Amino acid sequence: VQLIESGGGLVRPGDSLTLSCAASSGAFSATTMSLAWFRQAPGQEREFVASISKNTGATSYADSVMGRFTISRDNARQTVLLEMNTLRPGDTAVYYCATKKFGRSAYEVWGQGTQVTVTP
Repeated sequence: VQLIESGGGLVRPGDSLTLSCAASSGAFSATTMSLAWFRQAPGQEREFVASISKNTGATSYADSVMGRFTISRDNARQTVLLEMNTLRPGDTAVYYCATKKFGRSAYEVWGQGTQVTVTP
């Protein structure tokens, strides 16, 4: 199972970016329950950004991104997207996608990350 993120970059405050996470076969298997995005800023711990149920499409967001970010998935293309609007300098981080299986408490499969930098 492999996850590959793309779409990061250097943007100005107020700009938008869409991150993409392409999954190899197995990442979107019948045992996969949830797909998520996390981020880690320099000197800080990795934090949850958003998640989406593979089967139902139900979503969850961190308070800091609610109303600005949208997570979506395309099960047929095995892709998870994170649409980020009204970006702020505080959104600067390496963004990771991850998957969690049914019956597991933690996200166990991770991508290598993509850098998002928001600066005036």
